Amino acid sequence: MYTELRHELYKLIHRKLPWLVIIIMILFMIIMGIGMGSDYGKLLVMTSYNSSQIILLLLVIVGSTIFSMEFQNKTILTLLYRSKNKSSVFLAKFFTLIIYSILLHVIAMIVTIIFNMFPLINNPVSLNSIYKYHQYLFVNMLMTTGVDIVVSILIISLICLTSCLINSNTIVIVINAIIIFMGSGLSSNLLNANVRYVNIVRWNPLNMLNLTTQYYNYSTYHLTSMLSNIQLLMGTILYAMIFLLLGYFVFRKKKF
Repeated sequence: MYTELRHELYKLIHRKLPWLVIIIMILFMIIMGIGMGSDYGKLLVMTSYNSSQIILLLLVIVGSTIFSMEFQNKTILTLLYRSKNKSSVFLAKFFTLIIYSILLHVIAMIVTIIFNMFPLINNPVSLNSIYKYHQYLFVNMLMTTGVDIVVSILIISLICLTSCLINSNTIVIVINAIIIFMGSGLSSNLLNANVRYVNIVRWNPLNMLNLTTQYYNYSTYHLTSMLSNIQLLMGTILYAMIFLLLGYFVFRKKKF
């Protein structure tokens, strides 16, 4: 799989879109900083200027092209011909998106630190100050980033599954974008509508999208998700594995 992974990373690096979305992410962070103001300086640092949702959306845009566009253009046939097995091609694309997700999160943290050092947007705050969970603010930022990377793996597994089910790049983007922006709300409505079975319904996959927001705002989102941080983390990992296995099964059975 090493050869396939290196090939996927090479294609990713030499495309314009993955670099363009980084600029979009930074612009979004600037807008969030201006919009939230200096009163939320610590929260902005902890959440890397609320970059979670935009990173997930950008992953959907880039990730869907990695799968769906190759299905549409039939370039996937060349990859399958050169590779020893289908699993190597599928997993190479999956791990490429994970690496790209980590890159986006690292860039978001670096940009956050730069914004905090140079008060062009908001007044600087001390990274050594104690904030959430009785931890240093810098630790809060690292932990929030780590948690969000786990959520991004769930979204990536969904991208793999939906891209293998649907060849249309546009439809894949729309479906996953709706899940990102409306998933938490749909889960909340579902929980409120099925009070009798809430202990089961609260484990629905859409509820796992609350993980990042609940981590940095536990008191509010715990009432919405009805799960603890650890439970959400376990559920997110479990569903990521399930969607990945389903995506691989569809990919293996798919006729090109």
